[in-house]
Amino acid sequence: MNWKRRRMRRLFLYASFLGEKITAQSAKNTDPFMTDNQRGATLMMLSMAAFVLNDTFVKLLGGHIPLFEILFLRGIVATVALVIMCWYLQALKFQHSARDWTLMIARSASEIAAAYFFLTALIHMPIANVTAILQTLPLTVSLGGVLLFKNPIGWRRLLAILVGFGGMMLIVRPGSDGFDVYSIYVLIAVLCVTARDLTTRAMSKAVPSLFVTLLASLSVTVYSGFMMIGADFTHMSGLDQFCLLASAFFIVGGYAFSVLVMRVGDISFVALFRYSRSISKLKSVLKWCCC
Repeated sequence: MNWKRRRMRRLFLYASFLGEKITAQSAKNTDPFMTDNQRGATLMMLSMAAFVLNDTFVKLLGGHIPLFEILFLRGIVATVALVIMCWYLQALKFQHSARDWTLMIARSASEIAAAYFFLTALIHMPIANVTAILQTLPLTVSLGGVLLFKNPIGWRRLLAILVGFGGMMLIVRPGSDGFDVYSIYVLIAVLCVTARDLTTRAMSKAVPSLFVTLLASLSVTVYSGFMMIGADFTHMSGLDQFCLLASAFFIVGGYAFSVLVMRVGDISFVALFRYSRSISKLKSVLKWCCC
C-alpha cells in the first residue's frame, strides 16, 4: 500500500502542479530565462481559462442565487478539496517567516476584495464591458513590477501591451450604457488583483504555492460566510448544484495557476498573456450562441 500511495502522490503532483516541478528543472537549464517565460505564459493562459469558466458558471447562478451564498458554498467545496490536496502533497506547512505571513495575509485580503468587487460587477454589467476594463490588468501589473521589483521593460514589450489593450477594446466595443457605478467596481477589482499578484511575487520560494492557494480560498469562504449570517439559503436545483460544483473546480485551478504564474518568468512578459482571457471569453460566447 505504501508504494501505491507514493506512486499516486507523484502522479497527482505531476498532473496538477507541473509548473512547480519545471521550476527546479529550469534552474539547471542553460537558458532558464526563456524557459521560465514560456512556462509563465502557459500558466497564465491556464489561469485565465480557469477563471473564464468559473465566471461563466457564476454568471449562470448570479441571476437567482445571492452572491455571498455562491461564494460561501463554492468556497466550502474548493477549500475542502484544497485541504485534502495540501495534506496529501505535504504542503500544509505553517512555519514561515513573519514577512511571508504578512504577505500572505495581504494577499488574502486582496483576494477577498477582488472577488467581491469583480463578481458584483459581473452580475450587474454586460460581460463585454467587464472584459474591456480588465484589459488594464497587464498594464498595472507590468507597471507594478517595474516600480517594486525593478523589472526591465523594453519599448517593444510596452508597445505590445498597448497594442493588445487597444485590440481588445476594438473587439469587445463596450457601449456607453454599460459603464456605470459597477465600472468603478471592476477598476477596484483590477487594483486588488494587481496587489494580489505583486504580493505573490514578493513571497519567498519556501512558501508552497498550494498552501497560498488554500489561504486564498479559505479567506474568501470565511468572509462570505460572515456576510451570510442571518440570511436564508436559496433552494438550488440540480442544474444550480452542477454549476456550483463546476465553479468550485475551476476556481481551484484559477487560484493555483495564478499563484504559480507570479513566481516565475518576467512580469511584463507574462502579463501579456492575460489577454488570453478575452479570447477565451469570445470563444465561450460564440460556442454558447452556436449551441
